Amino acid sequence: MTDPLVAAIDQGTSSTRFLVFNAKTAELISHHQVEITQSFPKEGWVEEDPMEIIQSVYECLERTCEKLRQLKIDVSNIKAVGVTNQRETTLVWDKKTGEPLYNAIVWLDMRTQSTVERLINRTPGRNKDHLKHKTGLPISTYFSAVKLRWMMDNVEEVRQAVAEQRAMFGTVDSWIIWCLTGGRDGGVHCTDVSNASRTMLFNIHDLEWDPELCRYFDVPMEILPNVRSSSEIYGWMKSSSLEGVPISGCLGDQSAALVGQMCFNNGQAKNTYGTGCFLLKNTGTKPVMSDHGLLTTVAYKLGKDQPACYALEGSVAIAGAVVRWLKDNMGIVQSTSEIEQLAAAVGTSYGCYFVPAFSGLYAPYWEPSARGIICGLTQFTNRNHLAFAALEAVCFQTREILDAMNQDSGVPLTQLRVDGGMTRNKLLMQLQADILCMPVVCPTMAETTALGVAIAAGAAKGVEVWSNNPDHLPDVDTEKYHPQINPEESEFRFSRWKKAVQRAMNWETTEEPCCDSNNGLAEKVTGSPWGVPSRPPSSRVDH
Repeated sequence: MTDPLVAAIDQGTSSTRFLVFNAKTAELISHHQVEITQSFPKEGWVEEDPMEIIQSVYECLERTCEKLRQLKIDVSNIKAVGVTNQRETTLVWDKKTGEPLYNAIVWLDMRTQSTVERLINRTPGRNKDHLKHKTGLPISTYFSAVKLRWMMDNVEEVRQAVAEQRAMFGTVDSWIIWCLTGGRDGGVHCTDVSNASRTMLFNIHDLEWDPELCRYFDVPMEILPNVRSSSEIYGWMKSSSLEGVPISGCLGDQSAALVGQMCFNNGQAKNTYGTGCFLLKNTGTKPVMSDHGLLTTVAYKLGKDQPACYALEGSVAIAGAVVRWLKDNMGIVQSTSEIEQLAAAVGTSYGCYFVPAFSGLYAPYWEPSARGIICGLTQFTNRNHLAFAALEAVCFQTREILDAMNQDSGVPLTQLRVDGGMTRNKLLMQLQADILCMPVVCPTMAETTALGVAIAAGAAKGVEVWSNNPDHLPDVDTEKYHPQINPEESEFRFSRWKKAVQRAMNWETTEEPCCDSNNGLAEKVTGSPWGVPSRPPSSRVDH
């Protein structure tokens, strides 16, 4: 094979993958995957080891190159590499030693809940949307700025490194690109607009770090990465089998899926089913602010000289993670594929409803006090019904977001494009069509996230082996699921689900001192809206 190839690093919450595509046909040629360990040091805390993340990248890269050689394909045909990543996950490392200064705090982590509540209480009218006019985001544990603030207040190594100007902050994309382009020996410290827009430090209108927001969170701007477009050469691989290959694409995973689904036009939307569930609708070159609990985010900027495109986004914290919970925590299933068999065996939840609010509820509620519940249980309920209820929960959460999106845009969707690992579950896809009362369209090549960032990398100026013009991109085959139940039944089930959601609300409180993740730091300190001292006690929070 002599066709040019484009590669993608897809670093997700539960695994890292390296995938290689044919730039002419979009065919997936080879790939390798490595699982990532999540740790839960305390209730509500979710961490990953940054060194494990970067080592998994190298392992996937080398193993995929070995597979290409076995296929008699020259790895020098790989003309560009793109990076797509779990968003909001927050890292700080030492630019002199190259070592992480703390574990990566994962997007799902809730340790900052009490800090967020204190901040909201200090806003006029206790308004969680106080920063939305600049960021497009509510004040929430979800986004990077509060995680970074927590590290600076609670981790002695981070505090010292910031004071001595040794610290570098980044989301996972920044860490990977910095390491691959040389690390402490000249590594490039950058991010793209899609990832920057998820930090709460970025002005989505000016497309720059915002000095006022940085002062608000008391974050020094010099630790932040340079913000670049999503499609340009950032640097070149410094080691490994791909030394000298340009890294020329960078997109947060949900933006990458939007590109991979070819949603380049205003009004097109996709839903990705991974650890969480993320529905994005392209709104064109002007940001649209939501009145119904959705986020406004930068979707992509495909080139230095290209305009940024924006999206409305509905974020669900727990989708595929509910299957993992049934497997790892409860032992109800032995493998993630078994849930489809169990649910299909009964074909109903028998009145059982599952609200998997393990990390509170994200869109459209943004309610961190919610907790997971299972209700409607009877003596007849068994694990098959629980499996079905878990799958239904993913579909109901998507329906809530879709309803909000239709209200915000005024132009209802007529079908939903879907992707992500859970789309292999045919029962789930049929359930989704039934609950939405509209067709669900699934590509037969499921790797749309990796394909999206490969398109961005291959289309970059100086690479140009691919086009980001949808008219010039290869078609991807799809499978379509049509609703098979009547709308009345769908509405009845959905209304029961919403009743269950209300019972999950306001379950948890952080008023008790034992639940204060900032370890009882003073509530009122001059100059800090976070209610924590500028120089907090030196004790480190163990992890």
